[in-house]
Amino acid sequence: MFRGAMTINLDNKGRLAIPTRYREILSEECNGQMICTIDLHQPCLLLYPLPEWEIIEEKLSRLSSMNPVERRVQRLLLGHACECQMDNAGRLLIAHTLRQHAGLTKELMFVGQLNKFEIWDKQVWYQQVEDDIAAEQSLQAPLSEKLLDFSL
Repeated sequence: MFRGAMTINLDNKGRLAIPTRYREILSEECNGQMICTIDLHQPCLLLYPLPEWEIIEEKLSRLSSMNPVERRVQRLLLGHACECQMDNAGRLLIAHTLRQHAGLTKELMFVGQLNKFEIWDKQVWYQQVEDDIAAEQSLQAPLSEKLLDFSL
């Protein structure tokens, strides 16, 4: 399980260092093999350990290439998916096209999301958090059935 948000840096070669607390588990779980792709709804990247990505690929393979909406999801997620191998220093090279899509600059946020990580530009992340908090406080949309039963 991946959780928490940490500030990390992107070097001038497009590499980021996986936070130390995750390196051992990623080495054990997937031998440092990861898949990075775009998020369909947010200006960030999604980084999956290979076994978790294979579950996503299986789901994508069951979508119809004849249905335009399903085909679009396949095209976007699979078409942007890039293999990333964690090196001995715990770094990953993020493809230029992915960095450009998410508008990544030097300072990033590495955000655990249970089975994957989100990679955000730091300024965009903090703006998104502000927007999310404001949306929750305004309660403009009705809560889903699952959220009605959720308590902290």
